[in-house]
Amino acid sequence: MKSHVERLPVDSSRQIPEREPIRPRSSLQHGSKVQESTFWKPFKKLSAKIALYATVLVICLYSLFPIYWMIISSLRPAERLFLDTSLVFWPPDLTSYVSLFRQTNYIVNFLNSALMAVATITVSLVLSAFVAYGATRLRFRGKTMLVASMLFAYMFPPLMLVIPMAAAFRTIGLTDTLWGLLIAHLAISLPLAVWLLWGFFKSMPFDLEEAAMVDGCSQFEAFIKVVLPLSAPGLITVAIFSFLLSWADYVFALILIMSDQRKTLPVALQSLLGAHDLRWGEVLAGASLIALPLFVIFIFCYRYFVAGLSAGAVKG
Repeated sequence: MKSHVERLPVDSSRQIPEREPIRPRSSLQHGSKVQESTFWKPFKKLSAKIALYATVLVICLYSLFPIYWMIISSLRPAERLFLDTSLVFWPPDLTSYVSLFRQTNYIVNFLNSALMAVATITVSLVLSAFVAYGATRLRFRGKTMLVASMLFAYMFPPLMLVIPMAAAFRTIGLTDTLWGLLIAHLAISLPLAVWLLWGFFKSMPFDLEEAAMVDGCSQFEAFIKVVLPLSAPGLITVAIFSFLLSWADYVFALILIMSDQRKTLPVALQSLLGAHDLRWGEVLAGASLIALPLFVIFIFCYRYFVAGLSAGAVKG
């Protein structure tokens, strides 16, 4: 059978362009690029480390230089306080510290601050440990929302909280008392403590407590002997936060405490700032003494503090 398909005429004048053959990359060029990337790789790592260390150094200087300047200025004579701008001063002059102890009841104010800090730490640790443990082990609806709502007070400035507190304390007779000041400090420290320990206890497996109860311990004994020792970083973090909130408090102590015998250090230090007589030497000396316990705590407890924060954040 003959095919009925017509053949189209072929234009012989039209030429089809030929494709250039794909030439493989020479091994010499490839090797040079590999050598070039290998050559610059250590320099890139070194530049990244230098940039990181430079950034950390700038942040540290920005944070620590005001504290260093405060301590150095407190060791200068009062007449040279604003005239001498050197970063190193020698020999130190303790005139401002002597004047501070003479013009203020520093020992009593220090004891008041220390008493409030220790009481806040103790009550916060005990209550937050039991509340956070119960929130993680007991089953009830809305416990996550309940724990999260405890941080609701941190959305408001302290001045908005202390005014209704002062009105309520006046009604029940807690105005100008250290008990009222302790309740105010707990209102700030306790919710944060519960939230931190809740994330810590939540990640702890219940098998450890079950093993202790199989050996004859009650659930309370398992909590005391097993859970609390394993939660040491979280407990130390709660203690540090509670100490900072109580030791450095100014607003609550200023509004709730009126008598000089019950004032804490920040409020007593404010009395040196008069309307016409600003004793900057004594103020800087008092601020340096207030910051001294914070430095000591940071030096000895910063590892536990970082471990507690990271564990609570990751595990929670």
